[in-house]
Amino acid sequence: MRKRTLAPCARWAGTVYCNYLQLHRDTRVKAVRSALLADPLADLKGRGARSNRESRFAEFARELDPEFLDGLRNAAHTAAAQHPATGQGQQSPEAAPTIKTFVTLERARTIISRNDSPDIPFDRSVNPYRGCEHGCVYCYARPTHTYLGLSAGLDFETRLFAKENAADLLERELRKPGYEPAMLALGANTDPYQPIERDRRITRSVLEVLAAFAHPVGITTKSALVLRDLDLLREMAQRNLVRVLISIGTLDRSIARTLEPRASTPDRRLDAIRALAQAGIPVGVIVAPVIPALTESSLETVLEAAATAGAGYASYVTLRLPLEVRDLFVEWLREFAPLRAEHVMSRVRQISGGRDNQSTFGLRMSGTGIFAALLRQRFALACRRLQLKQEYPPLECGHFLVPQVPSTQQCLF
Repeated sequence: MRKRTLAPCARWAGTVYCNYLQLHRDTRVKAVRSALLADPLADLKGRGARSNRESRFAEFARELDPEFLDGLRNAAHTAAAQHPATGQGQQSPEAAPTIKTFVTLERARTIISRNDSPDIPFDRSVNPYRGCEHGCVYCYARPTHTYLGLSAGLDFETRLFAKENAADLLERELRKPGYEPAMLALGANTDPYQPIERDRRITRSVLEVLAAFAHPVGITTKSALVLRDLDLLREMAQRNLVRVLISIGTLDRSIARTLEPRASTPDRRLDAIRALAQAGIPVGVIVAPVIPALTESSLETVLEAAATAGAGYASYVTLRLPLEVRDLFVEWLREFAPLRAEHVMSRVRQISGGRDNQSTFGLRMSGTGIFAALLRQRFALACRRLQLKQEYPPLECGHFLVPQVPSTQQCLF
């Protein structure tokens, strides 16, 4: 292959990029990885996405020259050989720093999101956070980050937004005259108990408002952190105001470790089901996502483990690959399951009407075709055998009551 000669402007651009990389190493913010990047320029341990492509709304798209990257990698390896680690815990100057999570506090204007989707069992939801540190590579919420001018890839799991005024906004909404209570979903888009909730406690404050108003809530999470709020949940469960759904797609830790790297392990999620059930809180399991030719074989195993732990209800959702999620998932397959990649995507298309993603209401959650029908039969038989209910009983809306606002003025009566 004939070697290209770089024009002066290209050499200048390469020099600028080298300075850019050095600056970001010094400030501990690492250059992200695309399909062209490899160690030591990229260390994505603990992250689900393997790239960080621009938002689809961005005016320009950037792609690094592979020959230029080869030169950077060779230079980094040479420097690492010349400066070996001198002691335990010390790294060479060229070692790639870990990608950090950055949280921006957001003053939201509204907090209740409403929908009229015919295949979703709720019409309102609250999401305390934008983005999710769990980093599940298949997450259907990833494309929402592009509306912020950020990437659906690594940005979604490292550039997070916390709605610090969520509880105040919710209380204001619930106090509005004419508000009609109905089950409010907590965790419909991003996980309310993702790792940053441990310190931020925004989800906790939202639950406190809902408990004060006796408002029904359904929680969906992949995190055992939900057990932190067991006191509130137990109190609400006594009035039929809450149910918790724990999402488990597979019990195989080797798959879960890279597929959903910062979510609680499957065993810890089963422990959460057990603790919630023992506390008298209605708890169910969502087998999600069911990934054809990868995790679908563990459907019955997950249901059986959840039923043994105390789950009373069950549902499942097949893999969805909207917009940018499709490319991110394929990248993950090629890195962590290369021998199955083509077969998995072939099976995905077979349950999605020949496409990579099925977006039709009523079909997008369960798919179509012979394999989707077989999955429905397997799920129904397993639920019948394990005595798992497929329909969730309604929560109580009749207890809803707007508490009196504390005032320094005394009542006359």
